[in-house]
Amino acid sequence: MTLRIAEPKSGGVDMDTPLDGPLGKKAAEALATRLDLHTVGDLVRHYPRRYVDRGKLSDISGLELGEHVTVVAKVEKATLREMRSRRGKLLNVVIRDDRGGRLSCTFFNGYKVSHVLTPGVRALFSGKVGVFQSQLQLTHPEFEPLEEGEDIRPFVSVYPAVDKLNSWDIARCVRQVLDLLDDPTDPLPGDIRKREKLPELGRALRRIHLPESEADHHAARARLVWDEALGVQLALAVRRVHATERPAAASPPRSGGILDAFDANLPFELTAGQRAVGAEIAADLAREVPMNRLVQGDVGAGKTIVALRAMLQVVDGGRQAAMLAPTEVLAAQHARSLRGMLGPLGREGELDGAENATRVTLLTGSMGAAARRQAMLDVQSGAAGIVVGTHALIQDKVGFADLGLVVVDEQHRFGVEQRDALRGRGERTPHMLVMTATPIPRTVAMTVYGDLEVSALTELPRGRSPISTTVVPAGEKPAWLERVWERIREEVAAGHQCYVVCPRVGGETGKGSGLEDTGLVDFDDPDIGADSDDGARRPPLAVLEVAPQLADGPLSGLRLGILHGKLPAEEKDATMRSFEAGEIDVLVATTVIEVGVDVPNSTGMIILDADRFGLSQLHQLRGRVGRGQAPGVCLLVTDMPAGTTARDRLDAIASTTDGFELAKLDLELRREGDVLGSLQSGKRSTLKLLSLLRHETVIEKARVYATDIVAHDPELSEHPGLRTLARQVVGDDEQAEYLSKV
Repeated sequence: MTLRIAEPKSGGVDMDTPLDGPLGKKAAEALATRLDLHTVGDLVRHYPRRYVDRGKLSDISGLELGEHVTVVAKVEKATLREMRSRRGKLLNVVIRDDRGGRLSCTFFNGYKVSHVLTPGVRALFSGKVGVFQSQLQLTHPEFEPLEEGEDIRPFVSVYPAVDKLNSWDIARCVRQVLDLLDDPTDPLPGDIRKREKLPELGRALRRIHLPESEADHHAARARLVWDEALGVQLALAVRRVHATERPAAASPPRSGGILDAFDANLPFELTAGQRAVGAEIAADLAREVPMNRLVQGDVGAGKTIVALRAMLQVVDGGRQAAMLAPTEVLAAQHARSLRGMLGPLGREGELDGAENATRVTLLTGSMGAAARRQAMLDVQSGAAGIVVGTHALIQDKVGFADLGLVVVDEQHRFGVEQRDALRGRGERTPHMLVMTATPIPRTVAMTVYGDLEVSALTELPRGRSPISTTVVPAGEKPAWLERVWERIREEVAAGHQCYVVCPRVGGETGKGSGLEDTGLVDFDDPDIGADSDDGARRPPLAVLEVAPQLADGPLSGLRLGILHGKLPAEEKDATMRSFEAGEIDVLVATTVIEVGVDVPNSTGMIILDADRFGLSQLHQLRGRVGRGQAPGVCLLVTDMPAGTTARDRLDAIASTTDGFELAKLDLELRREGDVLGSLQSGKRSTLKLLSLLRHETVIEKARVYATDIVAHDPELSEHPGLRTLARQVVGDDEQAEYLSKV
């Protein structure tokens, strides 16, 4: 069924014009409903995802097995039938090109396209040549119907499409809009455009949709990438300026204070990296300009000790420090860890407390009423020098006596607004120290964390034990799974402890069970037909199902514990204490143990359904073992066969323990929109073309330009076009509020 596009109404069309004017009500409603496109600007920024070069088309008669081809052909015959081995219908289409060559095309669940691929329809077909019953064929090829007269254009633009709104319908809408559109005002300053040899915006928007040559669409894409890169960097530059508007309380190092006492009692020597990053932070804390620094370091690089020394410098200045953790388990772990590292220096008011001691107070949302009331009193009175908690610390009713430093652990778990909620307390801005154990490629740091100065801890403290990682292909070699459980028993027999990690808690039923977001349909699985409705994989393994099976089976006789995010806070804390005390041999858990959990005696990590996790997450989990004197072992159990993307990811993490190398690989394997999405909380991303892998040079240049522009025009009042561009990039929401000033 072809989308009905009405004759355009009279009158000018600009980027803000609603689509019902130039396209009619039905077409506008379809674009709004299916693609969230409402204005002419929205539509012309819905860019083609690829192009078909008519000069590089293949002849059907010359096709070879295994090559990727694009052919122009007419549908001769189309047959829809039931599939034999599964539910759904199969569409077989026979096509013929102008030279008489014939080829079969097969579509799974073909009823979805059977109304389009009818006899007589002429189209582009693109796919990999396969073979079935000794005949060459294309299996589920991409296709693009051609209208009369389309042969004039050298390139066919193929658009991201959705159900009931095809690429060719979108192309027709775009062409009609471009015929009516006046060239938009170009926000990019002429000197930048000239220096970087970029076309004007109007030409770029036309040529990215209707290129006449390869050079056309390359030039158009380069210009539009620049818009996105500069928009991001302008937003971040303005953010950096506004973050320093209110002064911070300077906390210079104080001789003879608690920090000096702590350093004197350290049982080990700081690494060169810890000393260097510590010096950067100390210098920041000594100024009245608010510190906004990100410290990234691989698993086990010693970030906690760096953060604690910063907090003690602030306490020496008579102020408080707050550490914000993403989970209650990690908050409680941090509180215990900080108290343990401080010893008597962290027991102010207690019998064995040091003379110049401070107090570490834990504050979480699920604490009992009496304990919570006392904790809040300690925070508000200033009795607590160091406060550790979850998002409960952000609540307005939690008042600090004099908050001088906020430490945010695992930045990727918190939004910009959450950080700002703490940073915005009081008359003076507290310093901000953000930590992450997920190494960040340089372009990500410049783009996603560009409002922060970045420090890196690249060396591990002495004494960290090696971790060996092995992929266990349980689907191909079931006997290997038996060896996994034997390996756990060996570790426990040697006096050590192990983790078994599952992707899911379990016990859920029906809608809202948590299965919707676990990626159950994986089209890398060769057992799943393309577009199959019933090809879902089995549900991910769950803690509440796996634990009893292990207790009654391969791990019977061992002391098993269970830990997941749905347990009451007291039970979670008690379980972690038991595990730390060595009272639990094997902890069956979800990713609640992913970051910060530090039990030196744990040496074994078994990750079930490891293909359900991302690379960085697997690396974080692996970092929970090998934290003591004994070496660690991490076994990645998967059903995914060799050659799939999911298996390639697991092989990659097994090949290296270098988190920075894995971070780059993770960026290559993931959709970049997932990374860039942390800039935006709106429904629709405006970052379409910017690549953190391919556009490092553009991002670097854009950052320099943006910093210079904002230094001379902090509100972008002299550059209204650039201010609009920045707002469009970060989303017209709370995150862009600071750009809304006149």
